[in-house]
Amino acid sequence: MIHLANIDKYYDSRFQRTFVLKDINLKVNEGEFVSIMGPSGSGKSTLLNIIGLLDQPSAGDYQLDGQSMLNLREKEVVGFLRNFMGFIFQAYHLIEEMTVYENIETPLIYKGVKSKDRQAMIADLLDRFNMVAKKELFPTQLSGGQQQLVGIARAIVGKPRLLLADEPTGNLHSGQGEMIMETLRALNREGMTIVQVTHNEKFAGYGSRIIRLEDGYIRSDQPALTTERIA
Repeated sequence: MIHLANIDKYYDSRFQRTFVLKDINLKVNEGEFVSIMGPSGSGKSTLLNIIGLLDQPSAGDYQLDGQSMLNLREKEVVGFLRNFMGFIFQAYHLIEEMTVYENIETPLIYKGVKSKDRQAMIADLLDRFNMVAKKELFPTQLSGGQQQLVGIARAIVGKPRLLLADEPTGNLHSGQGEMIMETLRALNREGMTIVQVTHNEKFAGYGSRIIRLEDGYIRSDQPALTTERIA
């Protein structure tokens, strides 16, 4: 599904070129669950943003589902974002003027899902995340952890083929974090491809592979010792 070849990301100043990513070669097959780890500043979020079409590489080739992702028209990018991908952002990016229910509903409206079906899909997630009593509240009335849960619900409600998650459990307590990782694992078993960035070794183990970045390079790409194997 994902094929990155010789990807560089750099920024030029007057006297030097600063690399954020260097010579990234990565393949992710459909149905995989991949965790990306590394110290702060190693390029993890930049790599995720390139995969998610939120940023462009400076050099190299990116193929998604057999199609080049370089030099796409804006309409084509929007189509991929709307119909193919889901995002869990570290900074939530909830719409403050919308309620919890409306925030989760938004991607379904864009995808043309019928009202009755939307109601059932949202009700299921609100119940799963213990957020039914919060559905009419606005983001500013929620805690950081609750906002993160809403962002996760919004990302997965339409069951995208590819889910990109930047520190999905970063603002959650351990119990909520495990619930979210179990939810992601269940979605992966149903066929969803997931790429997550995480600092948490335990939660990285929910994936099948762990890719470690350092100074913009891939230092290792190995099978994960999954939580199931640990158990």
